[in-house]
Amino acid sequence: MPSRRFTSHNPPANLADHVAETIRRQLIEGELRAGQRLSEAALSEQLQISRNTLREVFRSLIKEGLLLHEPNRGVSVVVPSIADIIDIYRVRRLIECQALEKAWPLHPAHKRLKQAVQDAEAARAAGDWRLVGSANMAFHAGIVALSDSERLSAMFADIAAELRLAFGLLDDPEYLHAPFVDHNAQLLQLFMQGQTGAAARELEAYLVQSERMVLAVYAREVR
Repeated sequence: MPSRRFTSHNPPANLADHVAETIRRQLIEGELRAGQRLSEAALSEQLQISRNTLREVFRSLIKEGLLLHEPNRGVSVVVPSIADIIDIYRVRRLIECQALEKAWPLHPAHKRLKQAVQDAEAARAAGDWRLVGSANMAFHAGIVALSDSERLSAMFADIAAELRLAFGLLDDPEYLHAPFVDHNAQLLQLFMQGQTGAAARELEAYLVQSERMVLAVYAREVR
């Protein structure tokens, strides 16, 4: 029996939103890379959706700044600029540091932080730096979840996708991700001890360090 294929005449509720979230997750997890061209035929087949639905998804992600449409060249994944990276880190410091400082240490999202730290440590032991990067993104998404704001979490998902695209352009993921496995564990420990102010200050310094590392490598390798 052939698999069911959704078409524009028979879409389930919020199908386009669901597919957009799938592509956004692929960006965050490093499965799609900056500058990669997206084949409408291949992607619609892979996701089992009609081309009309996929075009709707493309329009949404183009509006979010994650994809780019060029006449006669089609749709591709955006390549972040240095200005984009600087702005991303500015927003991250505003959102994440406040969320961490104001949160209750036994907020339900603390389980997400613990799991992300465990996943990062396991991936580091296996030498899988792409998975370390994914766990790092999950850790910071957990920090934002401490704010109990769906809007901020949705904003962070877009920011995380853009940031992961920048990471994907660089040739040394170990250099970028390795230092932050232990940093994340230290942040979690401070937070669980109720030292939320100290954790927020540590996070701000951490994000400044991360930004400098990304910009330094980016400036050398991206032309």
